[in-house]
Amino acid sequence: MRNLCLSLVLTMSLAGCASTNSDAPADPRVAQLRQDMRSMIGTARDRVYPALVNINVVSVRYYAGSETKGRSVGSGTIISPKGYVLTNYHVTADGKKFTCTLSDRRQVSATLVGEDPLTDLAVLQLDLAELGDDQRVPYAELGDSAQVQVGDYVMAMGSPLSLSRSVTLGIVSNTQRVFAGGLDGGDVQEMELEPGQSTGMFTRWVQHDALINPGNSGGPLVNLAGQVVGVNELGGAGIGYAIPSNLAREVAAALIDHGEVPRSWIGVAFKPIERTGLQEGVLINSVVEHSPAAQAGIEPGDVLLELGVEPVTARFPEQLPPLLERIAEEPVGSRVPLLYRREGQVQRTTVVTEKYRPDRGVRNSFRAWGVSAMGLTQTMALRMRLKDATGVMITSTRRGSPADLAEPSLQGGDIIHRINDLPVEDMAGFIEMYRKLMDADPVPERVLIAYDRGGENQLTIIKPKKDDDLDPPVELPKAWLGVATQPVLRDLAKELQMPEATPGGYRVTRVYPGTRAADSDLKVGDIILGVDGDRLMPRGMQDTGMLNLRIRRMDIGQTGKFAVWRTGQTLEIPAVLERTRTTPAEARKDTNKDFELSVREVTFFDRDARRWDGSIKGVLVTEADAAGWAGLGGIRAGDLIQKIARQSVTDLDSYRAAMEQVEKDQPERVVFVVLRGVRTGFQYVEPDWKPVAADEMTKEE
Repeated sequence: MRNLCLSLVLTMSLAGCASTNSDAPADPRVAQLRQDMRSMIGTARDRVYPALVNINVVSVRYYAGSETKGRSVGSGTIISPKGYVLTNYHVTADGKKFTCTLSDRRQVSATLVGEDPLTDLAVLQLDLAELGDDQRVPYAELGDSAQVQVGDYVMAMGSPLSLSRSVTLGIVSNTQRVFAGGLDGGDVQEMELEPGQSTGMFTRWVQHDALINPGNSGGPLVNLAGQVVGVNELGGAGIGYAIPSNLAREVAAALIDHGEVPRSWIGVAFKPIERTGLQEGVLINSVVEHSPAAQAGIEPGDVLLELGVEPVTARFPEQLPPLLERIAEEPVGSRVPLLYRREGQVQRTTVVTEKYRPDRGVRNSFRAWGVSAMGLTQTMALRMRLKDATGVMITSTRRGSPADLAEPSLQGGDIIHRINDLPVEDMAGFIEMYRKLMDADPVPERVLIAYDRGGENQLTIIKPKKDDDLDPPVELPKAWLGVATQPVLRDLAKELQMPEATPGGYRVTRVYPGTRAADSDLKVGDIILGVDGDRLMPRGMQDTGMLNLRIRRMDIGQTGKFAVWRTGQTLEIPAVLERTRTTPAEARKDTNKDFELSVREVTFFDRDARRWDGSIKGVLVTEADAAGWAGLGGIRAGDLIQKIARQSVTDLDSYRAAMEQVEKDQPERVVFVVLRGVRTGFQYVEPDWKPVAADEMTKEE
C-alpha cells in the first residue's frame, strides 16, 4: 500500500512536470503508473462489485395512532454462497418486505435473519429458490479491518439515491473514530438511531473520504485487495464512517446462528482517565440502579483496575469500546471478579452478568381503538423509574378515535395495565385481549381501561368501533343550475366597473356542457345578481354557497329568472333547473385493504374537469399506499382504472367484481390497465398472498 502511495505521488509529480510543456512527449512511466493504478482498482472492484445488492424495503411505522407504510432503499453485500446479505440495521428497521436487486438486475425476495441495533448491523437471506436452476450467487470476502491503516486507499460501493451501482475512491482518515463530547472531549457520546434506541458503544469506526450518499448505507468499504473491510453507515460533507469488518463478521455470525447477538451486561458506564489525574484503570462514571454492578457494591467514582484477571486501563475514549465489548462477550450469568479502588483503598468484588437488555419493545397499532403502543422492556422501566416492565405504553393516538374521544382520553406515555379488570402483562397479552374483544359478536360497546399516567392510577372507558368503509350519504335530489360560479365582492366589482347599486354577485366561471343551463343564454363572465326577484350579494367568501342554497329551494324543472349583469347592462335570462348531480364527495367508494387501494366512481364533475366524453369509463383511484401492493405496482392517486386482469372496469360494481375474482384466483401477478392523463399504462401488481402468521404481527426492536 505504501508503494502504491509513493507511485501515486510520483505519478502526480511527473504529470505536473509534463503539463508544463504540452509539446513534450508523454513520459512512459506516467502512462504505466496510470495503467497499473487503473488495473489495481478494477481488479479490487470486480472482486466485490458482483456481490453488491440494492435493497428495497417496505416498512411499517406507527404514528398518530395509526400504522403507516413507507418505502426506503439501501445497499448490502452478499457474504456467503447461501445468500446471506450484510447491511445496516437502519436499512432494515421496521421492514416487513425486502427485495434485493442483484448485479445482473434480477430481483430476489429476502427474509430478515436478524438485527443488531447496538452496532447498526443486520443480515438478510436471499430466497435462492427464486433464481431457478442456477442458484449460485457471487459473494465477497470479509477482510481484516485491523490491518487497515491511515492513508490506505478504499472504495465505497452502493446504490446512492436509489440509482444504479456506483464506486467512489478515497483514503482512510482514521481507523479508531469514536465521538467524544463535553468540554473535555472525554465522554463518549451515546448515539441514537431513533429516540430511545442507542447504538455505537462497541464500535470504533473507520473514517474515510470516499463519497457516501443516501442509499449507500449498508454498502461495503473495500480495500485495493478486493476485500470488504467495513460496512458504510454514515456519510456527508466529504466524511464517511464504516463499521469495521472484524466487528461486522462477529455480529453477522451471531445473527445467522442465533437470530440475535447474545451479550452480557453489568450496568456501568465508563470515563477515560486522560484528564482525571489517575495513572491507571478506568473511571466508573455511572451505575444503573439494581443492576449487577450495583448489587455487587460498585458505586460511581470507583476506579476499575482489573476485569476478571486482566488489568484494565482506558486513558482515551478510543479505548472504551473494546472494554465494553469484553464485558459483552462474557457468557450470561458469569461470575466476573472485579478489582477497583475507592478513595485510595483497593477492594475486590464479584459481579454476576445479566443478558443485555433491549432498549425498545415490540410495537403495534390497534386501528379500532385508534392507538399505537409499545411493549415495555427492563431498560425502559429503569429509565422511567417504574417498579417493573409489565403493561404496554401508548405511543400515540389518532385524532377523533375512540381512544381520543374517551373521557379522559388516552395519551402518549400512558401505561395500560388492565383491560376490563384483567391484567395486561406484555404486548402479546395485549394483542390477544384486543383480538378477542374486536372479534366478538357483537363488539362490546364499552371497554374499561386502567392505566398509569405520571404515577397516577386512572380509569377511562373507550367505545370501540370497527373500521367499516361506508359510502358517504347521498343528498336527496334538489334543483340545480348547471354552472360554476365565484363570488364577486365589492373590490372586484369596482374593478369590473359594476354600478354602485349592484356592488357584487356571482360570476359564471363555467357553463357545463350537456346541461339545461347550456341551452340558456347564460355565458361565462355573466354576473348573476339574483333569482326570481331576490337580490343575492355576497359579503365575503363565507357566502360562496348562497346562490346554490337559493336555487335548491326551487323545484326541479322550474324555470328560474336570473338577473344578470353583462358588459354594462342588466339582463333577465330564463334557465330551466335540473336535478343535482353527484359530487366527488358523494360518490360511492371502495377500499381494498389487501391491495391498500381506495377508489370511487366517476362523477359528472370528474368528466367535465378532465374533458372526458361518455366513452371513457372506469373508477378513479383516490388513494394508493406507496408501500402497498397497488402502490408498489405503480398505481397512483388520480389514475382511472379501466381493466383488471382482462376484466373491463366500467363502474364501481364491475370493479368490485373484478377484485373479488382476483382475490379468489390469487394470481402471482395482476395487470391493471389505467388511464393517466392522456396515456394508457399497464401496471403490474405482484400481491403477496402468503398469510401473515401471528408472530409476524409484531416486531422486536
